[in-house]
Amino acid sequence: MVPLKAGSRPPWVGLGASVWLQIASGNAYTFPLYSHSLKSVLGFNQRQVTMLGVANDIGENVGIVPGIACNKFPPWVVLLVGAFASFFGYGVLWLAVSRTVESLPYWLLWLALCVATNSSAWLGTAVLVTNMRNFPISRGTVAGILKGYGGLSAAVFTEIFSMLLHNSSSKLLLFLSLGIPILCIVMMYAVKPCTPTSGEDSAEHSHFVFIQAASVVLGLYLLTTTVLGNFFPLSSSISYTFLVIMVLLLMTPLAVPVKMTLYRSNQSKFGTLGQSVGSADELVQAGDNVDKKEPLLTPSSSTTNLGSFLESDSVSEVDMLLAEGEGAVKKKRRPKRGEDFTFREALIKADFWLLFLVYFAGVGSGVTVLNNLAQIGIAQGAHDTTILLSLFSFCNFVGRLSGGAVSEHFVRTKTIPRTIWMTFTQIIMIITYLLFASALDGTLYIATAVLGICYGVQFSIMVPTASELFGLKNFGIIFNFMSLGNPLGALLFSSLLTGYLYDNEAAKQHGISCLGPNCFRLTFLALAGVCAVGTVLSLVLTRRIKPVYQMLYAGGSFRLPQCSNH
Repeated sequence: MVPLKAGSRPPWVGLGASVWLQIASGNAYTFPLYSHSLKSVLGFNQRQVTMLGVANDIGENVGIVPGIACNKFPPWVVLLVGAFASFFGYGVLWLAVSRTVESLPYWLLWLALCVATNSSAWLGTAVLVTNMRNFPISRGTVAGILKGYGGLSAAVFTEIFSMLLHNSSSKLLLFLSLGIPILCIVMMYAVKPCTPTSGEDSAEHSHFVFIQAASVVLGLYLLTTTVLGNFFPLSSSISYTFLVIMVLLLMTPLAVPVKMTLYRSNQSKFGTLGQSVGSADELVQAGDNVDKKEPLLTPSSSTTNLGSFLESDSVSEVDMLLAEGEGAVKKKRRPKRGEDFTFREALIKADFWLLFLVYFAGVGSGVTVLNNLAQIGIAQGAHDTTILLSLFSFCNFVGRLSGGAVSEHFVRTKTIPRTIWMTFTQIIMIITYLLFASALDGTLYIATAVLGICYGVQFSIMVPTASELFGLKNFGIIFNFMSLGNPLGALLFSSLLTGYLYDNEAAKQHGISCLGPNCFRLTFLALAGVCAVGTVLSLVLTRRIKPVYQMLYAGGSFRLPQCSNH
């Protein structure tokens, strides 16, 4: 039972702080920035580096434990665990790359990378679960904003890497080891469960639009400055000025609570919805807040034995069975889609596995390209792969932000299930992978940009869809299980497939690196096939869950189920 912070400003303060923590949670995206040092300094081959990439993705996405922790502990505890994971994990990698400690075994570095990037799971889960519960009627928008800033994290770290750390891998690892824990300690008390809004608020909508616009400005700024830094030599003073402006843009979301402080509203849209957070069924319209196990009017001996049933969850199963038998309380039934599910109840639902497989096809294939983006660029003749990473990062951000906003618009106006956008983007991904495989002149950057957008959409659609189908009570666990599609795809497609094919082609060329379109052609054709399967499954899922969205958004705004017995 986590106490709620009352008031209209705390949720926005928490969202502003969460932006910074979401950026920090994208530390796993820095792997391409220092992976070449693991290869050159430590003498690893491509398959070993690819396996480290798998460790990077496993650590980032294995978040079942953080999901459970979010239901047991306040957010600051979850964030503190993430800080420790970043400190110890990246600290070991820094010791190896900087040669401070010689000859660390490969298995230790693999494990350290898992621990380091697992900080992403702890940070990301804490901020996402907390903010989704603080803004339950704007789930798609909140997911799009947070996941969008997470997508920008690669560009933020690239800016820091090139302008502040002068492209030094060892300095980057030291920065991650110390900087992320410091940021967590500074921000963690601002992210807290708050009393959520109980109705539509035009001011709330304008605040979200402001933050979305600010994130777009930041994204364009990062893309512009990264390109300038790669084409023109920048002095130290200009580089530091660029970094200061970036920090100011990152602080922009905090303007919302500042404005609310200076210009207080006379009317408050915030209701008193109880002193604990976790169940979506607690958030009902005023006057309908009736307990789901409502006693009958006529008391019985069982109700006497139960005592104050509405105020206690510690009723024995024997008393409960007696009460159910005598009609004192209504018997529990299994939840319907749109209500709160336990993790076990969700696992036996076909929609759960359909959503998992569709997400797996989209992000599993996309992360394969991301992990090998530097090698793909070199193979196709790109001289500076940093621009490729920045382009992918910006377009990933665009996909995440627009996926949340666009799906939110259409789900409210047309009750169109969000998953239809996964269908459309995976069709585009098929075409993009075929474009990559063709290796036509001038298509590398276009294909990278389009893939980045489609890849980002998968994240901002999966998150609110999971909460809408299976509720917010155990959202942290369910969402993190879905996220396993990312490392699973990296293991199957990046390590077992891409690494093997790349090394074979490099051996034919009698070198360590591979050049030419044949290096990744078979990989791209296989990824296109994966997305074709994902497209079919997403169509099936969309058709199955359309009645759920017609129920949840029948009036043009989100309405929580009010008849759950679960």
